[in-house]
Amino acid sequence: MALAAALLAGTSITAEQGAIGVVNFSSCVTDSKHGKKEQENFESLRKQMASMIENVESQLKELSAKANDVEYRDSLSPQAEQELQAQFQGLQEELSRYQNQFYQVLNHANHQMVGKINSSIAVAAKPIAEKNHFSYVINKEACFYVRPDLDVTDQVISEMNKRYDLESKRVSENDEVTTETDTMNRAG
Repeated sequence: MALAAALLAGTSITAEQGAIGVVNFSSCVTDSKHGKKEQENFESLRKQMASMIENVESQLKELSAKANDVEYRDSLSPQAEQELQAQFQGLQEELSRYQNQFYQVLNHANHQMVGKINSSIAVAAKPIAEKNHFSYVINKEACFYVRPDLDVTDQVISEMNKRYDLESKRVSENDEVTTETDTMNRAG
């Protein structure tokens, strides 16, 4: 009996506070302009880091082929063979460092990207929540079930895109003013 009363009391409190809207975070990342830009930046960083690793791997492969070529090794002096071995070991250590840095940098970049998108969603969700009289807008992934009419993902993405366009325009205008000022300073 006490449990039923507590559940009923909880239900009435929720009803008084208003509905809860939900947003699909993943969709905001993949479908919003801000999310797409952050993904592009992340992918660019990943490619840059992968390129560095591929370059060292290529050098390592080349040295490995030389080290495993018996005729080539026999043609080397003992000192040159030691230098080849030292160079090979140095490249292995460099590759290991790059791989460690690669994972650390990508993990950090991913964390920053998620934080930026999360902030963008929070800002965009506020006017949607006010318009729909929601007390909360939460991440859909935290829910086992959501009534479809409470999903405001598309509205939030639309708001995110508007804000992204405004910010891009503002940055572009600032860049133009800076370029004009730099041109005038060089001319004067």
